[in-house]
Amino acid sequence: MKRLSKRESELMGLFWKHGAMTVLELRAHMPHPQPHVSTVSTQVRLLESNGFLDHIKEGGTFRYHAIISSEEYSNASIGRLVSHCFGNSYVDAVSALVKDEKISVQELKDLIGRIESQQSK
Repeated sequence: MKRLSKRESELMGLFWKHGAMTVLELRAHMPHPQPHVSTVSTQVRLLESNGFLDHIKEGGTFRYHAIISSEEYSNASIGRLVSHCFGNSYVDAVSALVKDEKISVQELKDLIGRIESQQSK
């Protein structure tokens, strides 16, 4: 899965939050100053060509919708990071978080407890 740019990530965030939209509806959710509609349209078509969006035709316009969920994208991003920075070792990635005090040992124990309770269901 391709990595999203900052702008693409912002647009996908709007699709994940609001669901299927036309370019004009998407633009209405964007902060001011809003880009020109043709700029938004180009960005949406790029997201579609990269496999993040699809569309259905409604009259004379297209309604775009995400075909990749936020969770799927996050999981793929974490996988790329672990592969690139930690030689595909998730244990090394978590160890780095503990070492850099991004997660405490107690939080790690709590996480293990949550995982064990989910697996026993």
